[in-house]
Amino acid sequence: MTPGWLLLLAGAGLAAGIFSAFKSPRLWLVTTLIGAGAAFAAAVLMLASGVTWDWRPGFVIGGEALHLQLDGLSAFFLVLLSVLGGAGTLYSSEYWSDKAHPDSAPAGRAWWNALLLNMGCVLLCANGLHFLIVWEIFTVCAYFLITRERQRPATRAAGWLYLASSHVAMIFLFAFFALLAARTGSWELGPMRGHPELAPLFWLALIGFGLKAGIFPMHIWLPSAHANAPSHVSAILSGMAIKMGIYGLVRFTGWLPVPPSAGWVVAALGVTSAVLGVAFALGQHDLKRLLAYHSVENIGIILIGLGFAMIAVSHGNAAWGQLALAGGLLHVWNHGLFKALLFLGAGSVLHATGTREMSRLGGLWRAMPWTASLFALGATAIAGLPPLNGFVSEWLVYLGLFDAVSGRGHAAIAAIVAAMALGVTGALALACFVKVCGVVFLGLPRHEIAPHVHECGWRMRLPMLVIGVACVVIGLAPILFWPALATAAAAWQPELANSIPPAPLVTLGAFHLALAALVILAAAFLWRRVRRNGLSRAGTWDCGYAAPTARMQYTAGSFAGIITGWFDWILRPQRHEQPPGGNFPARAGFEEHTPETVLEKIIEPAGSLVLRLSLAVRHLQHGRVQSYIFYLLLGLAALAILAVMGGAK
Repeated sequence: MTPGWLLLLAGAGLAAGIFSAFKSPRLWLVTTLIGAGAAFAAAVLMLASGVTWDWRPGFVIGGEALHLQLDGLSAFFLVLLSVLGGAGTLYSSEYWSDKAHPDSAPAGRAWWNALLLNMGCVLLCANGLHFLIVWEIFTVCAYFLITRERQRPATRAAGWLYLASSHVAMIFLFAFFALLAARTGSWELGPMRGHPELAPLFWLALIGFGLKAGIFPMHIWLPSAHANAPSHVSAILSGMAIKMGIYGLVRFTGWLPVPPSAGWVVAALGVTSAVLGVAFALGQHDLKRLLAYHSVENIGIILIGLGFAMIAVSHGNAAWGQLALAGGLLHVWNHGLFKALLFLGAGSVLHATGTREMSRLGGLWRAMPWTASLFALGATAIAGLPPLNGFVSEWLVYLGLFDAVSGRGHAAIAAIVAAMALGVTGALALACFVKVCGVVFLGLPRHEIAPHVHECGWRMRLPMLVIGVACVVIGLAPILFWPALATAAAAWQPELANSIPPAPLVTLGAFHLALAALVILAAAFLWRRVRRNGLSRAGTWDCGYAAPTARMQYTAGSFAGIITGWFDWILRPQRHEQPPGGNFPARAGFEEHTPETVLEKIIEPAGSLVLRLSLAVRHLQHGRVQSYIFYLLLGLAALAILAVMGGAK
């Protein structure tokens, strides 16, 4: 089948799922999986052939002829959408079932399909007006998915914050596309690098798409939305929805000219997002909120790759730009996979325990070995450790930065700073996930939830297992995915595309295979020794405590307390301490809360000031006509004075 027919089948399957969502959950599951599978096949076929699919059926929507296009870049993102969409569909059939959520599950299935369908349309639209329409629809669908538990005040607040931020982004995107259409005379989209007068429009696109991508400090909606949404929705939001912002930036920096400083700004935003995103993650006690801040961190890593690729283009398509771009693009896939795996694992924990608060968890690996193992796999990948996929994409970005350092000028200095920041980010991410895995899955239960803990069913385990296998395959055989990267890079900037993979990538694959084989052999040897000699148990060193309790364990706050102290200047943690008193203290306590600094310390005070000013101005509207005439005369006098002063000059 051709990509066109496969895309038609995908759209039909997702649309059929919308109509069957209320009446037949099984039919919804089948049709949605067929739709996701067809979209995956179409994207893979396009990436394999390299031939752009272009469709102009002659339909008119909103006064504009429909124009759909699937090229290397949109197919690259469509692969991720179809994989995460299919995995989330199967996962949600158990996690958000009709039995557990009879009121919200049917509508949730319909909004889920509408979200997948419209995100796919965003990737295919080659008309600016239609791009805006489906972008807005997918935004609204995400809002209704985030607020599935709208009876909770925190969920309603998260939904409204997401909607408000999305519509601020929509204002900038409307201005971007409207000015683009006004200056070109058409809503049609395509390569326009020969029009330097369009370069200033980049700043509108950066804000509009940056808000959707969750770039720091435009990330204010992201932590609460991801934390309060159902876990399969959190997975698609983090894995794919914020990547739509990345898609917009990559797409239009490839099609349009950009200002000379654009690459520097993107790279700087990437460094800021990477370091501060992981710093805020370390200060979180809510498992899903912690994962949300790691989305900000990994968006920063992607932007570092994209930013230095843009700098390379401005330097005559320097060779190191190819590696930086390849690393950034591959990290789109990798982050989507391991972050979806982590959110689905967090959903399994929430499904079993009923809490996201890490300090109420502990010792879950005994009752949830599948979830613990797969979550640990995702944690290893997001920390950028070999031999998994997270290491591959970050390593490609490192190679690009190191090659840039070998040159001269400002690019070399910036690459040194970016490489150092990327190293700090990786170290902090590793510390953060050591904390998460240790506090949530190891040790003793901190509260009386252990008797109720249970492993999830196969419909939740299978999607996590499939995504985990994908993380392993990309890590062990990265060379297999280079053609897809080259095709996507060619759609962005043909000069940076190279079908021949870099030699270090081949070496890395061989090293990862050898490392994986060594780990398997070591595990088999240890297992054989245990089977032969048995397993002896003894008490651990108790540090002088003969009867340790769960309260003596590290909490989420105490484990990372020293590291988060380094970032007190930006985290601004709020501490509540009740010190012990007397010789035999009966009660003591210590709590620490890390606020959303940008939202609570900057946005909210500014909004409060605007609200107070608006309330003060309302006193001028009292209904007396003579006062309104007086205001008019004052305005005319002011204009006359300005006109006289202007004439005098």
